[in-house]
Amino acid sequence: MDTHTFTGQYARVLSIAGSDSGGGAGIQADLKTFSALGCYGMTALTALTAQNTLGVQAIQGIPASFLKAQLQSVLDDVGVDAVKIGMLHTPEMVEVVAWAIDHYQLQQVVLDPVMVATSGDRLIAEETVAVLVRELFPKVQLVTPNLDEAALLLGRPLSEVNQLDTAAADLLALGATAVLLKGGHVQGNEVVDFLAVQGQAHQMFSSARIHSHNVHGTGCSLSSAIAAHLALGHSLASAVSHARQFILQAIATGAQVRTGHGQGPLNHGFAPQVMHVKPLP
Repeated sequence: MDTHTFTGQYARVLSIAGSDSGGGAGIQADLKTFSALGCYGMTALTALTAQNTLGVQAIQGIPASFLKAQLQSVLDDVGVDAVKIGMLHTPEMVEVVAWAIDHYQLQQVVLDPVMVATSGDRLIAEETVAVLVRELFPKVQLVTPNLDEAALLLGRPLSEVNQLDTAAADLLALGATAVLLKGGHVQGNEVVDFLAVQGQAHQMFSSARIHSHNVHGTGCSLSSAIAAHLALGHSLASAVSHARQFILQAIATGAQVRTGHGQGPLNHGFAPQVMHVKPLP
C-alpha cells in the first residue's frame, strides 16, 4: 500500500520493564494504562517474574543482548512518542537502555526506578543502583521514585511529609532533570507528591487518600500514565496532574473488587479512551 494513503498515526508509548504474571504491575499494567488513555503500547521486556497478589515468587532475567534486539525492532520500525522505563535489575540492562536513549535520541522518557515491589520484595541488585543513577538520571525527562526507593537512593529513611521537599531537591542533585517524589507511603489521610524540576520552584500535588487493599502496580501505572500524557502532547506538569487523576480513579473504582488473596490490582479500564490519532509528521 502506498504511504501517501495514510493520514495519521497513533500516539506511541514504549514500556521497557519486567513482566508480572499476575497482571497487576509491570508491562501488563503499563499496556492496560496506555490503552485506557488512548495510546498505542509496545514493550521491551527486561525480566520475567512469577508473581501474584501475594508477592514475587521467582525472577528470571532476560539477556541484555535480547533487550537490545527488542528495542531495535520497535524503534527502527514503529518509533515512539514517549517511553516508560521500569524494572532494570542488572547494570548491563541499564547500559543497553542508556545506549538506546542516545542512539535514537529519545526525548520524553519517564524512569520509574523500580527497586521494591508493593509486597516488599527487593527487585534490583545493589550494584545496579549506582549505574542507574549515573547512566540514566541525566538522560531521562522525569524520575518517579516512591519513598522506599528515594530512601534507598539517598541512603536515609524518609517517613514524614515535611522531608519530601528536601529529599526531592537532593534527588535532583544526583543528576536528574526532574523528579516526582511520591509520598503515598507516608501515613495520613492525604497523599502528597512533590514535582521538582531543575531551575524551577517545586510543585506539590495533594489528594485525599483512598483506602483500598487493591494498590498493586500503582507506581507502574502512574509512570505509564505520565508517559502516555506526554505522548498525547501534555507538558510535564500537566502530564503528572492528569496521570494522578487517572490513578486516583483507577484505585477508587477498583477498591471493592476482589482479585487474588493479597494486594489486588487497580481498575485501569474504568473509562477507556478511543485511540488517539495525530497527523503524520
